[in-house]
Parts: sequence; structure tokens; C-alpha cells
Amino acid sequence: MIKELTNAASGQFFLLAGPCVIEGEEMAMDIAETAMNITSRLGIPYVFKGSYRKANRSRIDSFTGIGDEKALKILRKVRETFGIPVVTDIHAAEEAAMAAEYVDVLQIPAFLCRQTDILVAAARTGRMVNIKKGQFLSPEAMQFAVQKVRDTGNDDVAITERGTTFSYHDLIVDFRGISAMQQYAPVIVDITHSLQQPNTSKGVTGGLPHLIEPMARAAVAVGADGLFLETHRDPSVAKSDGANMLRLDLLEGLLTRLAALRQAVNKL
Repeated sequence: MIKELTNAASGQFFLLAGPCVIEGEEMAMDIAETAMNITSRLGIPYVFKGSYRKANRSRIDSFTGIGDEKALKILRKVRETFGIPVVTDIHAAEEAAMAAEYVDVLQIPAFLCRQTDILVAAARTGRMVNIKKGQFLSPEAMQFAVQKVRDTGNDDVAITERGTTFSYHDLIVDFRGISAMQQYAPVIVDITHSLQQPNTSKGVTGGLPHLIEPMARAAVAVGADGLFLETHRDPSVAKSDGANMLRLDLLEGLLTRLAALRQAVNKL
């Protein structure tokens, strides 16, 4: 599948986008349809993103999901209704086969990217595996995570850059790492998570959404294969990561400008 995403006739980047977590069917279908219509017009290959459950939470009372099976069925409905691939993250090796029944891409969370058992389990499903780069790893270290997937017999793999830990409450994206990691696999830049401000004193992750467009422009200009971003009709009421999400009504303008930028870069 990664070959299809990176070989778009339009020469565009591909996009993984959707809500942080599936909050219900209506919101998922709304976001998917809106994003699909925009990306189709712009020639951007699109994968709908939604977590069926959130495992890495700051506090025990943080929202984790509406139920695994219920959320996974919504992801499958998005896939079947709109004819688009879907991606979700898994949190343990035993979840890989279950999630693979509903989605096209299995995403490995950044904090789990070195866990051999979860990488191997995801690879064995035959689904595309998207490995998020650990906030604690160098770009070069990701070659070993990719190799674990390939050694299992699955070449359908990508790496997602989502920032490196910098001090206590911030992340920094080193754009030199994009080219470095492209030696091992296609590279996606996670725009919105790179703008998180984790571990705040309130126990709720903060963010810098006003920097979404500058970060996305830099990723496109440097030649990232794909972009990842989370979007919601109203981030202020999102049940997870609302502080760094893109408002859905801003998606069309952003993608239109980014698509034009990629076309200009391709002409250089």
C-alpha cells in the first residue's frame, strides 16, 4: 500500500488525517467525508485516521474511547462507505490481528517503536505498518525498527516523525532527519503531534496549533512523502489532543496551499 500512496500521479504528498480518537459514528463520518472531498479535488492520496482507543493518557480520568469493537466497526464503516483506507494505532502485540480485521494500516505509537513483539505482530498481519519515531530516538535508530518489520516478511512500512523531546514540555522537529530516515522507508511528518506540549502541570497536554501551517510547509518543502494531522470540527470539545488539532473548516485552505507548494517544489 505504501507504494500506491507514494506513487500518486499528481506528484503530491499523501495524507493521514482524522480525529485523535473515535468519539462516535457521526463525527467520524463527517470528518472522513469532508477530508475525502478536499483531497480528491487536490489529487492528494488520503487515509482516514482514528484511534479506536487511547492508551497513553496523562491522567487516569482521561477519555480513552467508546469501546474497542464499537470504534473499530466505525472505522470499517468509513472504509466501506467512502472507499478509502483507514489507519489506527495498536498498543500491544495481541491487538494487531484484531485491528487488522477492520483497518488497512496499523500504526505503532512512538513510545512502543522499539518493542519487537508489537512490530512483528503488526508485520505478520500483512497490513501496512506505520512506525512513529520515538521522541527519544535519533533518526538513524529507526532503521532497526523498520528492519524488524521487513525481516518478518513485510515490506509495506513507513516511518512517522513526530518530534524529539526537548526540555520538559516541548518537542522539536529536526528536518535533517527526514532525509536520513528516507534511506530506510518513506517518511511521514506528524504535524499536529509535533506541536504538542506534553507533561504540563495540569496533566492535560497543551499545544501550538497556530504553528500547524508553518510546520506543514516546512515538511512539504523538505520533501516528506506524507503528512499526518489530526482534525476536529471543534477542537475545543475534542475528547483527546484538542489543544494541538486543526479546525476542520481550515483543512481545505491549508491543503490547497500545501498542494501548490509541493507542485512548486517538484518543478525545482
